[in-house]
Amino acid sequence: MSFHQIQKKVHIDIDPSSINKIIKVDLAIVGDVSSVISKINKTIAKRKNGHSKSNKSNIAKWWEQIEKWREKDSLNFVNSYESIKPQHAVQRLYELTKNKDTYVTTEVGQHQMWAAQHYKFNKPNRWMTSGGLGTMGYGLPAAVGVQIAHPEKLVIDIAGEASVLMTMQEMSTAVQYNLPIKIFILNNQYMGMVRQWQELLHEKNYSESYSEALPDFMKMAEAYGCKGIKADNPADLDIKIQEMIDYDGPVIFDCHVDPKENCFPMIPSGKPHNQMILGPNDKEENKIKGKGKTLV
Repeated sequence: MSFHQIQKKVHIDIDPSSINKIIKVDLAIVGDVSSVISKINKTIAKRKNGHSKSNKSNIAKWWEQIEKWREKDSLNFVNSYESIKPQHAVQRLYELTKNKDTYVTTEVGQHQMWAAQHYKFNKPNRWMTSGGLGTMGYGLPAAVGVQIAHPEKLVIDIAGEASVLMTMQEMSTAVQYNLPIKIFILNNQYMGMVRQWQELLHEKNYSESYSEALPDFMKMAEAYGCKGIKADNPADLDIKIQEMIDYDGPVIFDCHVDPKENCFPMIPSGKPHNQMILGPNDKEENKIKGKGKTLV
């Protein structure tokens, strides 16, 4: 029996109107997820105490499939001495801030995924992002709010150059109230997630994803009266990140990264979760065809 034949979908939601709105489920539970999960855990504990039969043999093949996926090492990337890889930039940002109680916000796009994958959060409530809502421009005003709430903490918005322009005017708020937020822009000159989908799923038919008229972020920082820092050489990255951290005031950090990097894993429209693209070598095998393309 295959996984597809035995899978069951359970949806826990506090909002009854959201049940079955997009995906039909086998079991709907209306309630606060923390309460529901707590009760489920108690039920599981009772069954374990009653020596219920193990399910390991039934899911052994599923774990074999998971291990095959893990072997792909989707978060891996080839670093460079010539250009800054966005994954490397986030890793260096983490290494240089891990000893501080850092709060991180994000905008929306590839940078959001790389931040989730390569910044190693180890405390709750340190990660402010709009999740799957696609709210471009969320990160900068969120950083303003977080900094007001935690005036002594380091607050960093890991941003994309397209998203951050949606609410860049809030830098005047940061300057007016002397909020030392750090806007760490992974600048690849593209709406990166759009470009990635066009490359992998639409035969490189690029349309309106390249930003041909970006502002000079250094001059923009000067215009707002805050500090601007630019990095385009991997050898200088650590020094400039440290300069950003040490500066007592708002900073716009323009980090020029490799524009061709893609973010994996990704789930194409029209595909189930177990057919996600795990890396560059999977793109032909999982290319969307037919109805799936209309969902992109």
